[in-house]
Amino acid sequence: MFPEQGTRSIKTYVEPDYAYIHSELAKPGVKMSLLWEEYYQRCLASGQTPYMSTQFSEKYRKWARITKATMRIQHKPGEAMQIDWAGNTIPIHDSVTGEESAVYLFVAVLPCSCFAYVEACTDMKSENWLLCHVHAFNYFEGVPRLLIPDNLKTGVTVNTRYDIIVNRSYQELAEHYGTAIVPTRIRHPKGKSLVEGTVKFVSTWVIAALRNQKFFSMKEAQEAVHEKLEQLNDRPFQKREGSRRTAYLEEEKEFMQPLPSSEYEPAIWTTATISTDYLWFSRKPRHLWGDECLYSLEK
Repeated sequence: MFPEQGTRSIKTYVEPDYAYIHSELAKPGVKMSLLWEEYYQRCLASGQTPYMSTQFSEKYRKWARITKATMRIQHKPGEAMQIDWAGNTIPIHDSVTGEESAVYLFVAVLPCSCFAYVEACTDMKSENWLLCHVHAFNYFEGVPRLLIPDNLKTGVTVNTRYDIIVNRSYQELAEHYGTAIVPTRIRHPKGKSLVEGTVKFVSTWVIAALRNQKFFSMKEAQEAVHEKLEQLNDRPFQKREGSRRTAYLEEEKEFMQPLPSSEYEPAIWTTATISTDYLWFSRKPRHLWGDECLYSLEK
């Protein structure tokens, strides 16, 4: 009854190159819409039938889930570094008095590869915060385009819906390394979920793993933490091939910005109030005085 149906040709769609899509998505500014448009134009030029954008995206996501490459969908390599302090500490014992002092752990992670950096510090003040960033960049042998810290006072002075004020020294560090600071929203830990997860991982594989060791100096604790850090980065993934280190070297390192010719040196800025007799005394060396203090003193 319908002879034309017997001669109807079946459309053959062109299968996208998923590995190519995966590698292109790693590049800055590249999105699925752009890759689909390029794929669509190539098919039309060759007289072939392309998938529409919805099918194109869905088929790539299915391929990414099967090949355990889903991490790249959400995080581009070299784009960001998430930073935080670990909640737990490591005790150091005084060999004379037996008193204990806490050692704090600085944690930085690159979301794409999950490559981490951990450093033991005597406190969580501004100087250690800045120096740990410098050491993390040196460890990664590169600089990400964004820094995503929590809203701690050593990094962020004000973070509201209308205004963000970053600590002056922290901003100088970002300018020196050519990166930008984007603090997470207040009460939104999912904004840096990778580092939150890494902090928990560090608590298990670094802090808890060292629970039976007794440290009598900061140097001993730092060496032990560094040893556990290397083990952490070499530990195989559970749901994908390789480790944090191999993922970083193979997928992310080439996208990191190069290190500057010189390291950043932390500066301390202070503001002093001059009394009515124009006298002001400080125990700090003159090179640590802020510009406002020197101007007021000269005036």
